[in-house]
Amino acid sequence: MCELAAVLAELKRGTEEILLEQELLARLKERRPLRIKAGFDPTAPDLHLGHTVLLNKLKQFQDLGHEAIFLIGDFTGMIGDPTGKSQTRPPLSRDQVIENARTYEEQIYKILNPERTLVMFNSSWLGELSAADLVQLAGKYTVARMLERDDFSKRYKSGQPIAIHEFLYPLLQGYDSVVLKADVELGGTDQKFNLLVGRHLQEVYGQKPQVVITLPILEGLDGVQKMSKSLGNYVGLNEPPQEMFGKLMSISDELMWRYFELLSLRPAHEIQALKQACTMGKNPREAKIELALEVVTRFHGQEVARKAQEDFEARFARREMPTDLETVVLRAPSSLGVAYLLKEAGMVASTSEAMRLIRQGAVRIDGERIVDPGRTIAIGEIHVFQVGKRRFAKIQVVGR
Repeated sequence: MCELAAVLAELKRGTEEILLEQELLARLKERRPLRIKAGFDPTAPDLHLGHTVLLNKLKQFQDLGHEAIFLIGDFTGMIGDPTGKSQTRPPLSRDQVIENARTYEEQIYKILNPERTLVMFNSSWLGELSAADLVQLAGKYTVARMLERDDFSKRYKSGQPIAIHEFLYPLLQGYDSVVLKADVELGGTDQKFNLLVGRHLQEVYGQKPQVVITLPILEGLDGVQKMSKSLGNYVGLNEPPQEMFGKLMSISDELMWRYFELLSLRPAHEIQALKQACTMGKNPREAKIELALEVVTRFHGQEVARKAQEDFEARFARREMPTDLETVVLRAPSSLGVAYLLKEAGMVASTSEAMRLIRQGAVRIDGERIVDPGRTIAIGEIHVFQVGKRRFAKIQVVGR
């Protein structure tokens, strides 16, 4: 029982919610390989670190001897997941879906064990459904229940159109679980409704309902919006190691701990010890290097990751920063936002200009580019700030 409790505790790490935890424990007690499903719509050709939050959890189950099912939603991808959308999402063409799905297969084995991964395409069964089958499936769920979904509810109340095919998406995703006889389905917090539809349909079809595990959505490099290629705040799995390393070094110190929590495979106690060391005076930049090394090693190997670190540090050392800067002292009752700090130090005309320059990558702290407009500097910190190529200031924030 102690062993099972330890396994459950490790599986819970980094999750948002388990529905239901006692059901998961009961299935683990059966001492059989569970079927763990994680679905991905091939809506873009590249996977990024945001996707690995689910993949890491899938790998964790895989390492415990369970069956990992990587489901490519090539059929549902042509509908387009309406989750979080304020308007009907344009469907992808069959050719786009097939090409994107092909690249997914190439990328997932950077994390998953290919010998213990079952890759499935839901067109294999959804494409075989007749019109009568689809009508029968639609009869398993009500419009009232469908409108309980937050995004559908908001669109309905505001008069935004909802196409009938959008109602089919969660039904078809749920039917995937019926076909696969899934024991557990993983998904982001924004997928909770769809995952619960799977539980409902499995019960309707006489199966034991799957356990639902939701995981947090990883913020992008800006620390604000979810990681997305369309927003440009992503780290792609296929990116060159130097680019990957540099992007990870650009995140804020605060966001770094979020990345440790969701991306690192290190034991939780090690991460906590590292965080404690930083509060006691260890330079957060050193911890960030450890994070970047771990992530780049996972996708490119240890030797390549070390070379990426050397290249980054060589570029950092080559940046010519004045050594004779006088310290500008700014007093504040608490931490200061970088945008406000730059304005108060006279480096920019306004906070809006500072935020624009940060988003453009034109602001550096101690030589490292920052991309988060909400970055703050705590009381007691002292850094060299650079705006553009020629504006420098050494600034310290002190308490009032």
